[in-house]
Amino acid sequence: MTFTIPVTQLSAVIPRFLPTAAGLAVALSGTVPVMAQGSLFTAVPVEEANFILVSAPIGKGARSQLNIYEQRTNKRPCFAVSGGVPAAVDPLLSSFDFTGVCNRYIDGNGYSLRLGGDDLGTRYRLTVVKTGSDIELLAAPTRNSSQPVYVVARAGGVASGFVQLNLQPGWMLKRRAYGTKTLGHLYIYRDSAPAE
Repeated sequence: MTFTIPVTQLSAVIPRFLPTAAGLAVALSGTVPVMAQGSLFTAVPVEEANFILVSAPIGKGARSQLNIYEQRTNKRPCFAVSGGVPAAVDPLLSSFDFTGVCNRYIDGNGYSLRLGGDDLGTRYRLTVVKTGSDIELLAAPTRNSSQPVYVVARAGGVASGFVQLNLQPGWMLKRRAYGTKTLGHLYIYRDSAPAE
């Protein structure tokens, strides 16, 4: 089937199709411009006293992962910390409906690494590693193994179960923001990369 557009109407039809044609050409060329994450989102301060970083056991506890718990209201405690160093954490929020009272961040959807204006969520992963003498939270590169590994937090000794991780000097928590709107995502943040 063929359509014929009279020349007198052509000048009215072409402007409607130009944006679609331009978008299709860019998509087909594979050069779709993407704004860097670091410039799209900003980082805003949080009340760090309301948060705790935890080495949480996976399965039978041979391995652990990072959990971050946030106390949003004083309605009831979200966690309890006991002992010295390393400190044991009781995740109380697992025993009740914590909606509106607590937040729990348990994977890369809830937290990521940020250095200054650079959101490194796709280039670094946060992983808990048990050494012979400590439990460490490391930021390890995912794409380029020649990039440095950062020690972000430590437990201060070896223990089993849920264990508190303490941020190393210079590291802090911040919340992701888009314009003036704060989002649920947390950053493990530092103004600049630590000296190697």
